[in-house]
Amino acid sequence: MTDSERIAVGIVGASGYGGVQLVRLLVDHPKVEIVYVGGDSSAGKSFSDLYPHLGHKFNLTIEKIDLDVIADRCEVVFLGLPNGLACDMAPALIAKGCKVLDLSADYRFENLDTYTSWYKKERTDQEVAATAVYGLPELYRETIQNASLVGCPGCYCTASLLAIAPLLKQGLIIPESLIIDAKSGTSGGGRQAKVNMLLAEADSSLSAYSVAGAHRHTPEIEQVCSDLAGHEMRVQFTPHLIPMVRGILSTVYATLRDPGLVREDLITIFNAFYRSSPFVKVLANGIYPQTKWAVGTNLCYLGVAVDSRTDRVIVMSAIDNLIKGQSGQAVQCLNLLMGWEETLGLPELAFYP
Repeated sequence: MTDSERIAVGIVGASGYGGVQLVRLLVDHPKVEIVYVGGDSSAGKSFSDLYPHLGHKFNLTIEKIDLDVIADRCEVVFLGLPNGLACDMAPALIAKGCKVLDLSADYRFENLDTYTSWYKKERTDQEVAATAVYGLPELYRETIQNASLVGCPGCYCTASLLAIAPLLKQGLIIPESLIIDAKSGTSGGGRQAKVNMLLAEADSSLSAYSVAGAHRHTPEIEQVCSDLAGHEMRVQFTPHLIPMVRGILSTVYATLRDPGLVREDLITIFNAFYRSSPFVKVLANGIYPQTKWAVGTNLCYLGVAVDSRTDRVIVMSAIDNLIKGQSGQAVQCLNLLMGWEETLGLPELAFYP
């Protein structure tokens, strides 16, 4: 491929927050051309009918979802659909030669029984699902590079797993002690109207939800933690809704195996673990991340502390839930799939303040 050539990509489910982020990133990507946007409820409308502020840069007509049309036009397809729909489309697209990046939960699980128990969808695509790769580049870069189907992680999972991974992979913590306390902006709930997302409901309030292992990202986090630790794990994960639009701050607590480790030791370990991960920024001693630093970027900021009184490590992780937690991560996976520079077309500087 020469620099002047661009691959043809399609976005199915382009009308939601994840879809509009993908459009924004891919329009500016130097090796991509968006040739198809599809949806059911919005079919026939121009994209600028939904997002007028983008009309000067992107104004394709949203088309009815037709897998034959998509496969005929597109080399790569992003599926930004509600859970339970991608698994009905991906097998046909792959059979027709497309590479597929799924932003829903449909291809994140190695065990489809786990998926069915949490998402209440019976599956008939076991053979295709077995080829799917979990799309967290910092942990599975090599397998993503050779995949045709990528299940991109959830936003809570991305923030939490990047904070946890070095601790588990290096055997630094007692796994049973792991606790994740995470807070997300309201855009994580999607664009559809929901009472708890109304300004009058969410503003000036902070609330936990899906407590005691009830959140659907729990088994996803446990799957990857089990892979990292080398044995089955259970994780205490509590999500919260915070009155801001974008961003996740995930705070991870765990008991150290070696209480003699100090913060400087762990920062050195984290820097070594992520030395080849351009989007992970391990902060210096005593500096802790803020969500505002990550908003609009594909970065994850990590801050590390040690409480010598309790022998616990505390890791704080900040990302933009719609970029590194969703669409930006999918583009990062696209870059790996195509053999391009991993950072291509992805923002690394926030709008600040």
